[in-house]
Amino acid sequence: MATVGNPLPATPARALAAAAALAFLAACGSAAVPAPATPTAAPATRTAAAVLAAGQEAGAGTGTGRIRPRRRPAVPAAAGTTVPGAPNCPMFPADSVWNTDISALPVDAHSAAWLASMDSASTFLHPDFGPDPGGFPYGIPDNIVTSSHPLVSIRFQYASESDKGPYPFGPDTLIEGGRNAGGDRHAIMVNKSTCTLYELWDARYAASGPTAGSGAIWSLTSNRLRPAGWTSADAAGLPILPGLLNYSQVRAAVRSGQPITHAIRFTAQATQSAYLWPARHEAGSGASPSLPPMGARFRLKAGFDVAGFCSDTAPYCADAKAVLTEMQHYGLILADNGSNWFFQGSAYPQWPGALVSLLKRIPASAFQAVDESCLMVSPDSGRAAARPGCPAG
Repeated sequence: MATVGNPLPATPARALAAAAALAFLAACGSAAVPAPATPTAAPATRTAAAVLAAGQEAGAGTGTGRIRPRRRPAVPAAAGTTVPGAPNCPMFPADSVWNTDISALPVDAHSAAWLASMDSASTFLHPDFGPDPGGFPYGIPDNIVTSSHPLVSIRFQYASESDKGPYPFGPDTLIEGGRNAGGDRHAIMVNKSTCTLYELWDARYAASGPTAGSGAIWSLTSNRLRPAGWTSADAAGLPILPGLLNYSQVRAAVRSGQPITHAIRFTAQATQSAYLWPARHEAGSGASPSLPPMGARFRLKAGFDVAGFCSDTAPYCADAKAVLTEMQHYGLILADNGSNWFFQGSAYPQWPGALVSLLKRIPASAFQAVDESCLMVSPDSGRAAARPGCPAG
């Protein structure tokens, strides 16, 4: 890891957002900018019915990006990404590495080898979310709660690396895949009263005593990372929520012309038995430097033709270009083992099938790994700072 000197003042968030916005507008065409409105209060817990309604309210995408203006909550320019459904809570501070534009960082020396290990030459990205006509939609749901939600103690399989809690977890909590699902069974809860993020892996609720494989708790207003070597609800020891692509964010980007400003979580089949900042844990299969370690960051190449990716008259084309712009500026963070180039998103609001199909056309060969080690201020903090030779944005 590079030695960190005294950082220069970070590039103002407003300037970074403006630069990315210009690129996004160039790719998508003009988009009307709505006037700000006062945010309305959300219920203590978003039920399945509520999130289904939110998905219907989001409406269908169009190809041109010229959407009928919609009013949206006012967010200060320097606030960075906020939690969908909890607009007063940041998705970690604006200077978090999750929210840092990595489009100008140097290419990592291992980029070609890591891409080859993930079969990038013959693979397309796969959205790990979307509609499921027969049941619970694909993706990871999140639950917005208040301090009035009951708290429970949880018995953990990996208790030594889990935060004790208690957690706002109950029979009303939406779990990845649905109540009777197999798989990872992630449960994500955000207390919008305290801006606290709670995440569980293999979450199972029972009145006799909830259980989970592991659990982690974060303050969304802090850049503090987990202890070195600790897992979380993710193999990389990272939070899951800030890496989930959310359809409401895509729609907001198209409506406003302002780009999505956070990295996206993704998986690889074989990973190195090592991790890079900001990851804190590994679950690799060997020491080969040809395998990507947890925390490795990838971006869509600047030369990729975002504007020509799809026809402006095609449904959801502007939505797809918003995601591509995000991938060019904020990229993907390797966070778990799984199928190569599967990237994750929220289950709600539900994703249109036509948009998911477009996102399956993104070639993995158009990505490159970047070296973001120079952004690190402290190995125990997710704060990122630009400096000479280490530009952000």
